[in-house]
Amino acid sequence: MTTFDDIRPYNDDEIRPTIDRLLSDKECIDALTRFRFPKLPEFFLPLATPFVKNYVAKQSAHINNVNDLQMLAKNYMQQMVDKTVSGMHISGIENLSDGKPHLFISNHRDIAMDPALVNWALYTNGHDTLRIAIGNNLLTKPYVSDLMRANKSFIVNRSATAPREKLKAAKHLSAYIHHSITEEQSNIWIAQREGRAKDGIDRTNSAVIGMLGLSKPKKVSLADYINELNIVPVSISYEYDPCDEAKGKELYSHKVEGKYEKDEHEDASSIAQGITGFKGDVHIHFGETLQGDYQSTDEVVGEIDDAIIRNYHLHPSNIVAYRLLHGNSDNDPYIPPDCHASALLSHQQKFEKRMAKIDSRWREEVISMYAGPLISQHMLDQKNESSH
Repeated sequence: MTTFDDIRPYNDDEIRPTIDRLLSDKECIDALTRFRFPKLPEFFLPLATPFVKNYVAKQSAHINNVNDLQMLAKNYMQQMVDKTVSGMHISGIENLSDGKPHLFISNHRDIAMDPALVNWALYTNGHDTLRIAIGNNLLTKPYVSDLMRANKSFIVNRSATAPREKLKAAKHLSAYIHHSITEEQSNIWIAQREGRAKDGIDRTNSAVIGMLGLSKPKKVSLADYINELNIVPVSISYEYDPCDEAKGKELYSHKVEGKYEKDEHEDASSIAQGITGFKGDVHIHFGETLQGDYQSTDEVVGEIDDAIIRNYHLHPSNIVAYRLLHGNSDNDPYIPPDCHASALLSHQQKFEKRMAKIDSRWREEVISMYAGPLISQHMLDQKNESSH
């Protein structure tokens, strides 16, 4: 037993027993069958599951440690990128210190793909893969927890409700993240906020940064503690969001009814849609490691927000959406040189064709979501101008 057994990823010696446990879990095999054959009628499921179980057993026969499992996951990741991403672009990788572990804090647009693509970007550029934070609200079944923890995920307790219980869970998580970085030299990924930025506005929840400091010894300054974590802000941008209509519907429901009732399996559906849906061009930027004389968590939040917004790559979809809401202007400083006039027209036609398929009641919410990053950059520029 160790201090973090309840939340840590599985170790090498736990992987083979976990694989065997998953193979004997009927619910897990049923879920994999549905994922592999999403259009298969329910009455065919019992006929297909033995074939899926046999295929998975063969694929995983050689897996005896975490690296074996990640190499298998790499093949599926490559297939997903080839099928759903038209262009993968990575920048700022030179900002990472070789051999030094980092705490990557990214904006949050997709439940599974945000950490998966950051992981992919690191791996393909010769860096160690990540330990990934995942909320226990997503681990609704034991087999889901097994799958995630076997693939280097650690658990964030979001079910705690009593203030004392929530504080205890947050301190435990804080200590684990610090231990992973400083003692085990492992890269970590967490999102800048709980829940995706469905409105396209990327903002760090100050509670996330506050959590990081909960395990700080009294004699250590906040600045020293934050600097020790080697925080790297990461900006992830998708040309198209596979879950855009679902997000728009939720935003519309909040605006009109003041609430939104989530379906029982909605998170699982969002994960599947995010993985299999078309994303267009994807850009990941690694910012510079945070190193400063921070006097408060708000200063850390501000620096992370500025870096994520500033380094967010604007796609034609963002520009077209902004123009649909605010009108055209070829002199707009946020229009990249290669996106003027005729170049932007073809993108606009493509974007409008996509929007035409979205329910008219929440179409404007979706367009606003795509315009959000450009508006954020505009606001950041205004803030910087006023401070000079």
